[in-house]
Amino acid sequence: MPVIRPSSDLRNNYNEISEICHRTKKPVYITKNGSGDLAVMSIELYELLAGRYELYRELKKGVDSIENGNVFSEEEVYEELEKI
Repeated sequence: MPVIRPSSDLRNNYNEISEICHRTKKPVYITKNGSGDLAVMSIELYELLAGRYELYRELKKGVDSIENGNVFSEEEVYEELEKI
């Protein structure tokens, strides 16, 4: 279940929100005037999610390349690796 807190808690209970983010390893959702406004998370969670996004983006490039017919033989791959 997500943790939802009012925006005033960022100012008044910052340490508590920080502790929740680190302990649960999940974002805390912040509301403003009763509506969703922000998601606050630990740096560790942010870096994990950003890394996953980058990996998925690179994998999509590979899948798109295959779908467009841009493929290499095993020999071509090993030749390129030897050059590196």
